[in-house]
Amino acid sequence: MTIVILVFLGGVLTILSPCILPVLPFVFARSEQKFLTSGLPMLAGMTVTFAAIATLAAVGGSWAVRVNQYGRIAAMVLLIAFAATLLSERLADWMATPFVALGNRLAQPTAGKVGRIGLVNSLALGVATGLLWAPCAGPILGLILTGAAISGPNARTTLLLFAYAAGAATSLALALLAGAKVFAFLKKSLGTGVWIRRILGVAVLFAVVAIAFGWDSSVLKRLSFSTTNSLEQSLIGKIKPPTSHGTTSVAPNNARDGQGMRMSAETSTGDLPIEGEVPSFAGASLWINSTPLGPQALRGKVVMVDFWTYSCINCLRALPFVEAWYEKYKNHGLVVIGVHAPEFAFEKDPANVRRAVADFNITYPIALDNDYAIWQAFNNQYWPAHYFIDALGRIRAHHFGEGNYAESEQIIRKLLNDAGHSDLPPPGLSSMRVVGIQAAPDEAHDQSPETYVGYARAENFASPGGFVQQQLHRYSLPPALKLNQWALSGTWNVEPEKAVSGVATGKIIFRFYARDLHLVLGPGGGKPVRFRVLLDGAAPGANHGADTDSDGAGAIDGQRLYQLIRQTGDVREHVFSVEFLDPGVQAYSFTFG
Repeated sequence: MTIVILVFLGGVLTILSPCILPVLPFVFARSEQKFLTSGLPMLAGMTVTFAAIATLAAVGGSWAVRVNQYGRIAAMVLLIAFAATLLSERLADWMATPFVALGNRLAQPTAGKVGRIGLVNSLALGVATGLLWAPCAGPILGLILTGAAISGPNARTTLLLFAYAAGAATSLALALLAGAKVFAFLKKSLGTGVWIRRILGVAVLFAVVAIAFGWDSSVLKRLSFSTTNSLEQSLIGKIKPPTSHGTTSVAPNNARDGQGMRMSAETSTGDLPIEGEVPSFAGASLWINSTPLGPQALRGKVVMVDFWTYSCINCLRALPFVEAWYEKYKNHGLVVIGVHAPEFAFEKDPANVRRAVADFNITYPIALDNDYAIWQAFNNQYWPAHYFIDALGRIRAHHFGEGNYAESEQIIRKLLNDAGHSDLPPPGLSSMRVVGIQAAPDEAHDQSPETYVGYARAENFASPGGFVQQQLHRYSLPPALKLNQWALSGTWNVEPEKAVSGVATGKIIFRFYARDLHLVLGPGGGKPVRFRVLLDGAAPGANHGADTDSDGAGAIDGQRLYQLIRQTGDVREHVFSVEFLDPGVQAYSFTFG
């Protein structure tokens, strides 16, 4: 309930944002009519339509975006007709088209039929407005869209989007009631009714033009950052103070080792606390390497649960240790369960997960948690996250992030000893050598944060004009980049969780400071996408990553994390660029190490 209130208040704050400007003419055009039969139905239609469309757009893929684009075109035609009737009733009669006739009814219902007809027409106008409204994705709306992209369409997502739109509608209703009194006073004292009507018609036309050219989602978005973002962040802080890991209850967040790591016990000496009973694994949609595991199969076993997702570099670097513990202790009473909780939509595909399990030689049981049922049962918020469970089914310790592998093994050994297994092999994993993409990070030189490409969680985007959301747009590079800024070049469609290139030779650049640079990528249409990487404008040479050669050439053959740069000498600041030589590439997020 708390998060619903937070989201509602975030919606109320949109009245202070320039992003609300394109909607205001449609709202104030109803100011002359009764609020209950005109203004309220219009705002209700806008609220419901926005919540429904935003839910689909956040999780439904490109088909939902295309459907919404057709709806936006129809809505703009309807509202142009509505504006024409505001400008001139004679013009409306002369044009004599169905759209203008409908617009005329929307603008001035027939006397004696205001009740039902006026209500339906106002509701239709609200639906059209909801199709066009694109509020700026501030902190609160960004959290909702992130949760929608991760967990898929569900009642919670729709409820939060509805609460956000209802908050915006509430502030608009107050503005409408106040505006109605102002317009009534002007008409009565100055006799300016016709001119007010015409000014509103011009304002509606300007709003439609602004929406058609994307001004509502680019120029106004940039203006809004300094108006409501700080207020939204303070709301989040008051209702749920931020932790040192930067997580929230709306959507899981990737905790990086050394930044988001926490361990419940430092050594295996002494007794470990009881943190609760192990939840059920019944929410898994599929099991790999095992039949479904339940209480009967796990009775008397020490269990380690590893929450991971296969595009997470922090998870991938921890996997060799988890696999090594499983091989070392599986015959001494240890069961390891990898709970695969997807961050991106493509990680819900069982075929993609099976491929990753094979590529990384994972032999222990994997439970696919596509609906986040197990994640929520553990009240987990991190990738990777390790939970240690004793033979009685009680959680005795946990660890978030990478590292502390020796301490984790000590906890496993203590729980096995407590369960009666005294014939354990010597501690330590001295014979294990981790190389390639799973090698330990260079924390001393890592000054670049994980950076998302989709607009819902993107930061430090530097292309002139900012994002144009959910439509193809030609982006250009800025004259220069500051550290940790990035930009797009070429034609891209930026969606909540990814950017998709529209034509060949799309480019992404990033000014970073780290040994390794990774980028989560996918090919469009299933065909491989060729690319070329440059470091400070030249081929990377010995600094190429596992997925490129010394010339910087490579190909995207699946939806996964690609290592594009690994510096071999002194680590320093560089400008990275990747040019895609084929269309349709999907870019999700940068990670470093």
